[in-house]
Amino acid sequence: MKKQILIVGSGFAGMWAAVSAARLADVTGRDDLQISVLAPRPELRIRPRFYEEQVAGFAAPLSELFAELNIHFIAGSAERIDVKRKSVWYRDSQGNVTLAAYDRLIVATGSQTRRPAIAGLAEFAFDIDQLESAQIFENHLDSLALRPSTPERNTLVVCGGGFTGIELATELPARLRARFGENTQTKIIVVERGAVIGGRYSEELRNTIEEASNELGVEWRLNSEIKAIDATGVTLKNGERIAAATVVWTAGVEAHPLSQQIAGERDGQGRLIVNESLQVPAHPEVYATGDMAHARTDDLGNTALMTCQHAIQLGKFAGHNAAASLLDVAPYPYRQVNYVTCLDLGGWGAVYSEGWDQKVKCVRDEAKKIKIAITNELIYPPAADRAMAFAAADPLAKFV
Repeated sequence: MKKQILIVGSGFAGMWAAVSAARLADVTGRDDLQISVLAPRPELRIRPRFYEEQVAGFAAPLSELFAELNIHFIAGSAERIDVKRKSVWYRDSQGNVTLAAYDRLIVATGSQTRRPAIAGLAEFAFDIDQLESAQIFENHLDSLALRPSTPERNTLVVCGGGFTGIELATELPARLRARFGENTQTKIIVVERGAVIGGRYSEELRNTIEEASNELGVEWRLNSEIKAIDATGVTLKNGERIAAATVVWTAGVEAHPLSQQIAGERDGQGRLIVNESLQVPAHPEVYATGDMAHARTDDLGNTALMTCQHAIQLGKFAGHNAAASLLDVAPYPYRQVNYVTCLDLGGWGAVYSEGWDQKVKCVRDEAKKIKIAITNELIYPPAADRAMAFAAADPLAKFV
């Protein structure tokens, strides 16, 4: 009877975990593993591109790849994890609840936008967190072109000035001009509770973001927080009122709530704290990866961020180690020493930095070419070719 590796989630971490586990089984010449991926659809949603136009096309099919590598796909949504019985209850596309057993479980259900208890947030704010919500936002932008031109229609508020907020805000001037016309005066306002633009970045990177914002006409409200959102705009805690037909929430992410069903220590974002093999210490047969894992990247105290850059590598190590534990092969301690930052800054260009100290290496058009190469090629699934896919899934192969 084959041993079962069950991977919950087909995002960057889940997809690469499956390919990596299949790779190790192939390398060792073993055919006694059953690798299964449980997810609503056999696709990889290219979430880092959801700030762009034509978001409906940002889902890469996985059926051919999985078939080529003998990875079993289960269509459904996980609802309950029973670590004592080593099983996951999931709901299939017909609404039936079914049980999937495992010998090793890899939890790769990703993250979601954190939504605090702010009046009107659920009813009136858009987000680009998921493909469906990003599509709703895009449709809303299309509908604005049918309205009369007013300051309220032409104003858009982005709540949160992190990575997603910056990329969306700097992309929006061009998106609005395409709908309203080149001569329409638009206003993009980023509401950020921090004291500086791009507070988590290096001074050099912050200065670049500020330069791009100024050139694009993107305004920032620093040291500001949202008190309430309604159909006609936002009210800040300092009493300022911003009239806007569009409010987008991008402030903060947290691990998928499925992680709460697994006993273990968590960080402030709800991620399970894992050991160097990416196992949950209280349940060594369970591996957390991607945005579900709080993992050390090196021996200097750095930890993986909730980005596809880290999710891809975390997935490769998790898949390898889960398979290794069933094949009597030594695990690889997760390490990801190299770190880069590449921020799209809309019509201004982009900025690319290297290292945890975020030393800027290039900006504008040169950085934009790198950004396009990353988001249009590097992060997409490998071709449905066994040799190519396995070469890419090697956890020790160079990535960035």
